[in-house]
Amino acid sequence: MSIIPPGLSRILQFYLSGPLPCPYLPDRVERKLFTRLSGDAATDAEVNSTLTRAGFRRSHDIVYRPACHECNACVPVRIPVKVFAPSRSLRRIQKINQDLTLDIAGPEVTTEQFDLFTRYQKARHPDSDMARMSWDEFVHMLREGEADTHIYQLRDRDGVLVGGIITDHVGDGFSAVYSFFDPDSPRRSLGAQLILTLIGEAARQSLPYIYLGYWISASNKMAYKARFQPLQALGPQGWDWVDLTDVNR
Repeated sequence: MSIIPPGLSRILQFYLSGPLPCPYLPDRVERKLFTRLSGDAATDAEVNSTLTRAGFRRSHDIVYRPACHECNACVPVRIPVKVFAPSRSLRRIQKINQDLTLDIAGPEVTTEQFDLFTRYQKARHPDSDMARMSWDEFVHMLREGEADTHIYQLRDRDGVLVGGIITDHVGDGFSAVYSFFDPDSPRRSLGAQLILTLIGEAARQSLPYIYLGYWISASNKMAYKARFQPLQALGPQGWDWVDLTDVNR
């Protein structure tokens, strides 16, 4: 069965990448099925919505899904907002961060965002290409391929930006694209708080899902997604509940 959503192959060109080392699992090779959001597709929010529901993820103007031979470790997951039940640790994070306020940024990219993003990358991912991003590259990351994209920002009592999560508004909820936050505030667990913020906003707007991208059971980088339960995963038969009760919450 094709993983390309019906109808989109008529308006988008899909490609298969060459093999590259897997960034999540050692001694494995990844390949991706991908397309580029350009022209009418870049301004049609329903295109991105359809791809998101089909398990694709957006990075810049590229929308992709793993297409690895003999490996299906990357599992698209989403949070059903109505039945989300925060664990004790997540409730504790909410309490710690109750002093933060939310503002939702529009199309303007700010130096405040860039400065926080740079601090985050240098502290958490110092050897990555993102840690060396220029201002222009940062603007392109936020604005290339955007389709109803916003940055949900958290500020402290003094109005200082402490976290942001780049979010695509899709037809049935929010798709979390990328988050960055103050690396000097580990007690706040701002990465988790940003997702909790999206859940709260989706509930307020009566939107059913938060799309979190891929969960990989053997990858520590992806372990945080298992904290947001119950979760649904996309499999051959569509979206269904996934049991992660063996994961330490």
